[in-house]
Amino acid sequence: MQNVYARPVLQLRDVQRIFRQGDREIGVLRGASADLYPGQAVALVGPSGAGKSTLLHVAGLLETADSGRVYVNGRDCSQLSDGERTRVRRVEMGFVYQFHQLLPEFSALENVAIPQMIRGASRAAAERRGGELLGMLGLGERLEHRPAQLSGGEQQRTAIARALANEPRILLADEPTGNLDPSTSALVFRELIELIQHTGVAALIATHNLELARRMHRVLRLENGLLHETRPADVV
Repeated sequence: MQNVYARPVLQLRDVQRIFRQGDREIGVLRGASADLYPGQAVALVGPSGAGKSTLLHVAGLLETADSGRVYVNGRDCSQLSDGERTRVRRVEMGFVYQFHQLLPEFSALENVAIPQMIRGASRAAAERRGGELLGMLGLGERLEHRPAQLSGGEQQRTAIARALANEPRILLADEPTGNLDPSTSALVFRELIELIQHTGVAALIATHNLELARRMHRVLRLENGLLHETRPADVV
């Protein structure tokens, strides 16, 4: 349910993204609009090839829309320079992908601490924050293990902790449990939702798993380049 007392932290307004193949134009996004609010997990669903990843890339300022607006915390980020877009991402956003992309030579704790240290945090503060997040995700006994020593679910939990380490306002996730078996996927997803509510981050999560989508606060379906909101209970 929308928090009527909160302002949206991410707003998409009439976003269009067109790809060209020779003389042919493919309109992947044709005027997509949506609002994301703090503490909400919003599912992004739709058929394969509908443009879910493209939408996440535009929302995350990794791609520039051909037209339309992307507002982050009320700031129009549509025409920012590459450097300014990078700064907004670093401060405001966290990203989780289907494959964890952890640094193999570092421990779970170090993987979560490094982004904070890049932002200027001391090692002690970064490790304290990292230990707290990993503990909340059930990895308190695995802090010193490297990715190869962790299970797939533990690796993805570490990636989630890393994405939230710098206290972003927005979390964008592309099939974050898509590489896990069903039971592990359900467990990691439940912990992710709990962490979203605990931190107050606004999360947009692309998934093909409709069972998981039904457990989120809201569902956005991407079809024919447009976003349509539907109730989680109505997702089929």
